[in-house]
Amino acid sequence: MLIGASEVFVVDRVPDRLRLAESIGATAIDFSAGDPVEQIRDRTDGVGTDHGVDAVGYQASAPSGEEQPALVLNTLVEVVRATGAIGVVGLYLSADPGAPDEHSARGELLFKVGKLFEKGLRIGTGQANVKTYNAYLRNLITAGRATPSFVVSKELPLDAAPEAYQRFDRREPGYSKVVLKPAA
Repeated sequence: MLIGASEVFVVDRVPDRLRLAESIGATAIDFSAGDPVEQIRDRTDGVGTDHGVDAVGYQASAPSGEEQPALVLNTLVEVVRATGAIGVVGLYLSADPGAPDEHSARGELLFKVGKLFEKGLRIGTGQANVKTYNAYLRNLITAGRATPSFVVSKELPLDAAPEAYQRFDRREPGYSKVVLKPAA
């Protein structure tokens, strides 16, 4: 939204996170309420989006809670319009001993590469190049144009970290992002 997107969709199933997305002007899509591709296409006259971002990675889960490592990537291939782009900042591992199947355990995913190619989609992956963006983002924050602190739901002392992480992991209300204060 900071760089001019006319509409930003945020797909999740956690009510707190969906409310946070709406609070900054994004359109919240609850994937537990139906296919997110259909929901987004309904809101874009069947076109889909120009771009998509996988910020989840290999721990993506279906509405049932079942881990499906390629779910977000495949959803993006379906929802991003032809010649659009997909950015992947979600974490993918070359080995995952806790994966739901033997291929995912080796970092091999069943990915719709044929559909990606057919639609002429571009894909970029990897960790953020912090040095490229840190001064730009800092300036947006100091100018009051970006306020990333909206995601912080709690500030707790460091010794509260184990319980806070468990509550965050269970997606409990009020635990969208916890900032730990070592001196508190």
